[in-house]
Amino acid sequence: MNKPITLVTGASRGIGREVCVQLAAKGHHIVALARTVGALEELADAVGDENITLIPQDLNDGKALESLGPLLFEKFGRVNNFVANAGLLGTLSPLHQADPAQWNQVFQVNVIANLHLIRTLHPLLTQSVDAHAIFVTSSVAKNPRAFWGAYAASKAALENMVEGYAQETEGKIKVSIFDPGGTATRMRASAFPGEDPKTLPSASETAARLVKLFD
Repeated sequence: MNKPITLVTGASRGIGREVCVQLAAKGHHIVALARTVGALEELADAVGDENITLIPQDLNDGKALESLGPLLFEKFGRVNNFVANAGLLGTLSPLHQADPAQWNQVFQVNVIANLHLIRTLHPLLTQSVDAHAIFVTSSVAKNPRAFWGAYAASKAALENMVEGYAQETEGKIKVSIFDPGGTATRMRASAFPGEDPKTLPSASETAARLVKLFD
């Protein structure tokens, strides 16, 4: 297969889904990772089965994530790109009322899962020409907001981890951090329930900005 192989997490909805659709239209073969089988199958219908490989996977399962690299090497021999889009908001609450178990879950999805994926995909990315890894962040990583403790802290940790990785892989893998800004997604609606989504860019519009990073 001569198409670039691009793994996208959080691929079943929102920005991740639109990234998959748009990259498939540009000739990428998408490796779509998400928890929801039905939504992944709908994505396959949208882009064509020949253009996508579906991986129903919970990001909390580090052992399963670590196994992806060898499986993808066996199937494709390489991975050209990685879009770390999946994220968990958690419950917005005062810090003194925060649930440590929920903090663990937010960090697991937003930080630790990406560490597992970097570990398992790195050997494949370094074998690819023009490899590119893009990590989706949030403005709260650098501009903390009251009640956003777990999400903001996890995105700050992600950015620091990724910036270090970019220095380690300079000249071998292009590493980018992408801030989507306010976008009409389900996560945004849960954080700002009174907001009119029509005042925000659509997931498709934001995805187009991310996809341009591959140009």
